[in-house]
Amino acid sequence: MIDRENAAFIQTGVAISLATGAVDRLPNHARALGCKLVDAEQRLAIFVRSSQSQALLANIRDCFDGVIPGLIATCDADGVPNMAYLSQVQFIDLEHVALSYQFFNKTRQNVLLNPKVRLLLTSHLTACQYRLSLHYLRTETAGPLFEQMKAKLAGIASHTGMSGVFKLLGSDVYRILAIERVPGATLAAPPPLVNYLTALRRSTARLASCEHLETLLDTSLDCLSSEFGIQHLMLLMHDEAGQRLYTLASHGYPASGVGSEIPIGAGVIGVCARERTPIRIGYTASEYAYGRAIRESAAADGLSAALESAIPLPGLPEAASQLAVPITAFDRLLGVFYVESTADQHFGYDDEDALVAFAAQLGMAIHHQQAADTAEEPAATEPATRTPAGKPLTVRRHFSGSDSVFLDDDYLIKGVAGAILWALVRDHVERGRTSFSNKELRIDPRIRLPGVSDNLEARLLLLQRRLDERPAGITLVKTRRGRFALCVKQPLQLVAA
Repeated sequence: MIDRENAAFIQTGVAISLATGAVDRLPNHARALGCKLVDAEQRLAIFVRSSQSQALLANIRDCFDGVIPGLIATCDADGVPNMAYLSQVQFIDLEHVALSYQFFNKTRQNVLLNPKVRLLLTSHLTACQYRLSLHYLRTETAGPLFEQMKAKLAGIASHTGMSGVFKLLGSDVYRILAIERVPGATLAAPPPLVNYLTALRRSTARLASCEHLETLLDTSLDCLSSEFGIQHLMLLMHDEAGQRLYTLASHGYPASGVGSEIPIGAGVIGVCARERTPIRIGYTASEYAYGRAIRESAAADGLSAALESAIPLPGLPEAASQLAVPITAFDRLLGVFYVESTADQHFGYDDEDALVAFAAQLGMAIHHQQAADTAEEPAATEPATRTPAGKPLTVRRHFSGSDSVFLDDDYLIKGVAGAILWALVRDHVERGRTSFSNKELRIDPRIRLPGVSDNLEARLLLLQRRLDERPAGITLVKTRRGRFALCVKQPLQLVAA
């Protein structure tokens, strides 16, 4: 049995022998035991360095967004060094980062020959510099990581006047070997504007008390405004049948934009929905502007004429910072949170993390609301309705393929919500009905719901809000769980075109 003192002595001897090349002169048992001890010590040192690097990495993410370009150092096969500026670094996790691959230049050639690189990053907040040792693993040319970096690079390119030059060819994924802080004078870090843990704690408690979808969505927007300090935001729900997102609630805009749509894959919101990953831009990027994105998508689908009846998407005319976060539950896309600001680099990694956590809570709350929506209360006896007097309101359905509905000559709604309204007013005019249930709408062949997962309650809320914004004598009122009433204040004249 070898005690700790003798083990340390043997370990020291082996370490010296390893350093001088004389390890073969040691006795077999000493060499074997000592090598094991040295190996264990080296593994512990690597673990300590790795833990320290991970702790440091979590605190330097403000260096990654390209406010101050990083420097990358590489070597070719002969050991000749090369240095170049780097547009962007993307945080993946505590062990990996991704670098933007834009050109097949000397840096790219060296990385493919020698995968070990050094990176020098500078914080624009504190002027602290950090040196990262990295090992190249692979290049991704599609998917969530690529789209995150592509969107950020578009903003950086626009900000630096390089929109026609910068183009992301791939996201180079690296393993982090070590991180060290470079000695030098620094500035004090500014205090955070929001305590996100406190904001999340208060917000999730408020969400837990919401009994209905309408209250849930309104509360979520109020939380982001009052607790997180975000002044311009919108919530869009996923239309699974039409592969689009429609605005259901917004905050901070002159017009609510309820009912406005954005195609999946268009702009920051559409890409976020398609890839189900947060997309964040720190500077204005024309290719991610929504007016352009919507019109290009409509033109590609041959639907340019439909733009004349489109509801304008709410938004800032000159948004510099944009952040979109997917709302999901059980691997199903429910919608997207979108926030924006006129200030450059207004949203950082901490904002992104907080909104992702909040969106996860909201996604589960929406899922439970949908599950509860399928269990309706018994129907009450419907009283006889009296035909209202006054000038008839013309309810006109155009374009049967899109179920667009107009009140007189004003566009109101389309899609599933349009089909629902048309079915309701037909039943009211032909049969005098005013009371309806979610259950009957789900199985009504006239509405053509794609499935129970389409979130009927959100569709009804969308229709209700569009009718409230267009005071024409028709409203929807929720009467009890799973049931609602159609309130009509003047005669209806139906026209199917």
